[in-house]
Amino acid sequence: MSEKRHLRWAVLGTGVIANEMAQALRSMGRTLDAVGNRTHEKAEAFAEKYGIPKVYGDYHEMFSDPEIDAVYITTPHNTHIAFLEEALSHGKHVLCEKSITLNSAELERAQKLAEENRAVLAEAMTIYHMPLYRELTRRVRAGELGRVNLIQLNFGSFKPYDMTNRFFSRSLAGGALLDIGVYALSLARLFLDSSPDQVRSFVRKAPTGVDESAAIAMTNREGQLATAVLSLHSKQPKRAVVSCEKGYIEIMEYPRAQEAVIVEATAGTREVVKAGRTADALVYELEDMEKAVRGEGDMMLSCTRDVMALMTALRREWGVSYPEEE
Repeated sequence: MSEKRHLRWAVLGTGVIANEMAQALRSMGRTLDAVGNRTHEKAEAFAEKYGIPKVYGDYHEMFSDPEIDAVYITTPHNTHIAFLEEALSHGKHVLCEKSITLNSAELERAQKLAEENRAVLAEAMTIYHMPLYRELTRRVRAGELGRVNLIQLNFGSFKPYDMTNRFFSRSLAGGALLDIGVYALSLARLFLDSSPDQVRSFVRKAPTGVDESAAIAMTNREGQLATAVLSLHSKQPKRAVVSCEKGYIEIMEYPRAQEAVIVEATAGTREVVKAGRTADALVYELEDMEKAVRGEGDMMLSCTRDVMALMTALRREWGVSYPEEE
């Protein structure tokens, strides 16, 4: 892609994330180039809402459209791999909603296709692109707080038991780990020196057999510890604490955080660190994606692979699988 030309984007899906993406591009002074959806009428309504010039009669057309450079896939987890393979086979750059695939084997297939077709493949993981995390990791890596020793993560919401919705449905790849745990593990991976190589966990399953709640403890070869407590049936704060030798960092609403508090242990001082805006989370993802296509940035696929390996191993241990894996 020429440095002077923006990517020409198509979005697959018309749900919440697709709307956020269209709004993000609008705030950047741009518009989506095309939209496709399984229900054509919804795609037409979406295009009218955002002034999108192209609506595909068959959404598969976006993958081979020569006028499209990149595709944002916003559909449910269990549909991702088929769309990834189709898009990457045609050389499209792909930003795919989390969790990027169901398991590591699917991700390896997608990554191989991306490499073969010289395409950028990335997971839409906000944590890797929010300006706040760039500032916090800069400080940590500069040694301002000393070594990272412990990371504690919570993420929980109360979803009423409705076994037909995506949160608890096996056929829609439901469960806490792929839906919200991916955020917790991604944040842990960002601050850890290496990926955990020892993991212990407890899980409680929903009546459908997917993971409803889990407690996970991890350590890596450097001896750093991380814990994550997740639930789709118990309300918890979205809270992360990164504990270091000289103090700790507390982050609330961490998936799209714009503010953190750093507490220095000896003096007990509290510093509020602000960077970026929660409302611009998808703007940062899109900007970083375009930089990566120009060869100027990193979309953190290596961290995505590490997190996917952890989630794949955890679900195997729990006996949680989806129809596509059987």
